[in-house]
Parts: sequence; structure tokens; C-alpha cells
Amino acid sequence: MQQETVGRVAYQGTAGAYSHLACRRVFPAWETIACDDFVSALEQVANGFGERAMIPLENSTAGRVEEIYRLIPRTPLFVIAEHFEPINHCLLALPGVILADIDEVASHPQALAQCHQRIVNLGMKPVAAVDTAMEARRLAASQDRQRGGIASALAAELYGLEILHENFQDVIGNTTRFLVFSRDAEHAMPETGVEYITSLLFSVRNIPAALYKALGGFATNGVNLLKLESYMDGATMEASHFHVDIQGHPTQPNMVLALEELGYFARDVRVLGTYPAHDYRV
Repeated sequence: MQQETVGRVAYQGTAGAYSHLACRRVFPAWETIACDDFVSALEQVANGFGERAMIPLENSTAGRVEEIYRLIPRTPLFVIAEHFEPINHCLLALPGVILADIDEVASHPQALAQCHQRIVNLGMKPVAAVDTAMEARRLAASQDRQRGGIASALAAELYGLEILHENFQDVIGNTTRFLVFSRDAEHAMPETGVEYITSLLFSVRNIPAALYKALGGFATNGVNLLKLESYMDGATMEASHFHVDIQGHPTQPNMVLALEELGYFARDVRVLGTYPAHDYRV
């Protein structure tokens, strides 16, 4: 995804977090805005303080980011791009420290879990921390030469730490999918030769076969569903909400027919955005 202008992109986390790394990858010349939470990152864009927000939606190992599914229906922003970021956990330490010096290693519990076997094999004690990048920053300030941290290579660069082991995770291939949000929708008209994805939100009543009827139009019109997520929202259990990723552009004839049929059986249908499929999918 090529950017011709320079702006500001918001993310949740501390400098050096994997969301920060994704921002640097997609928007290398842009200013990044670190936010305490996902709500703040989205509000930076909604209020005009930033042009884009980089938000993680799901991880190949840990699954979906539950909080995001509750926040998306409430934001006025549009999805204009997706990005798949490979998660390369690095074992970090203070300069001059070697593996034999380290007794314990600290990081976010999810990162510790993904590196569990490596940690066990090296005889280190795992210590849970709030955030990967925050732990890297704490380690740099502590001067604790018997402690290591698990974080990104960017965190090592920002906080002056050494990488003792790259790809420290037990299983290679751990990847996080991010969505890029903007105040304005893009890609209203498709370009020749570009594969598109359309993200939708809709609700159905809690009645028999409601979802089957709502999605039937995609099958009969040959539209491929890439993702279907359901969740409950609000104080009642009366309605199920769905997030759907569809392969195609809303202007394509089969998509027009499928969306018309969806409108008959679903309510509160909202197009979150249409955007080019990331190369990772190929």
C-alpha cells in the first residue's frame, strides 16, 4: 500500500509495540501517535488529530481481539486497508548480556505463552508484564543484567537493547491482521486487476433460520465469504450482530444482487469499507 502524502497514524500501545511496527511498515514516512487504548486511537482520527488508525483485528494464534468487535459499530470511521504483520518475537537484553546471564524473562502473557517451550529449554523463569514494548522500556531503565524481555526488533532499536535471539516464538508464522481506519471511505470504484474485500456489519433477530436467510444471497450469487464473526452487543440478548468480510466490490453485479438480498433479511446493514486485498492473502 503506497502512500503519497504524509500524515499521522494512531495506534494503541507503547512505542515499539507490534502495532507501532505495523504503522512503520505501512506508513514509513508518517508521524505515529501512541495511545493508551483502542478508543483513543480511533478518536484521534475521528476528531481530526490524525489521518489514520492502525487497529489489530485478529491474530493467527490468539484469535480475534474481542474489544475491537464491540468498538467498531460505535465508530463513524471507515476501513480503507488491511495489513498482515508477521509477529517476530525477539529475546532482548541489556548490551553485553549473554544468554547464560539471564535467569528470568518478562513480557506480555500472550508473548510468554507463544515462546513457552523456548523459555523452558533455556531454564528461564517467565514473568508476566503489562505490555511487550513497555517491558522493553522498563528493562532498559532498570539495568537488570539477569533479566531478559520478549518484544519486537523495533523495541530493541528504540530502547537500546540487544537482540539475543530472533524468532524466539515456538511456532513460526504467527501473524496479526490489522485494519486501517480513516474518516472518509476510499475505493468507491474498483480498479482493473485489483482484488477487493468488503467488510460489513449487520444484525438479525433471534428467530429460526435468520442467519441462513440473510447469508443465502451470497451463496446463490457466487460471492465468497472470507470471514464471519458473531457477537452480542448491548444489555439484551435479543439480537445477534455479525461482522462479515466478503471477497468482492459492492459495484460488481453479483455483489449488488447479494447485498440486495441481505437487506431483506437483515437489519442495520452497514458497509464498514471496501479495500484492496493484502498480498498476504495470495
